[in-house]
Amino acid sequence: MKVAIACDHRGYAIKQKITAQIADRGHEVVDFGTDGPKPCDYPDFAVPAARAVALGQVDRGILIDGSGIGVSIIANKLPGVRAAICHDELTAEISRRHNDANVLCFAADLLGDELIRRITDARLVPPLEQGRHSSREERLAA
Repeated sequence: MKVAIACDHRGYAIKQKITAQIADRGHEVVDFGTDGPKPCDYPDFAVPAARAVALGQVDRGILIDGSGIGVSIIANKLPGVRAAICHDELTAEISRRHNDANVLCFAADLLGDELIRRITDARLVPPLEQGRHSSREERLAA
């Protein structure tokens, strides 16, 4: 699987850890920045990463800022992106299985390293559950 990742300055340290984790699981990471802890604006990095998901250049995306809210809002403006803020393994898994979310958004200021590691693992594995969720997914796509 090919995963886009991007963050602002508040998510930089976490992005480094997640990038290594994803690579350790055998997936390819495409890093859209930022490249350091210097203050920056998340749209500069989140939009290109989300666009790569929307265009099918990558399979999934991970966006990180202080609250997870800003990157989620900006990513969801792009057709074909279904971004979800996840705060635990269950929301990560359900957003993938039930809502076919293709972009995971993290709150760097609210979650610890261990929880982020578990959420990332929970999010990489599950496929969309077909059946009762399919009609909802079609409506979301429309």
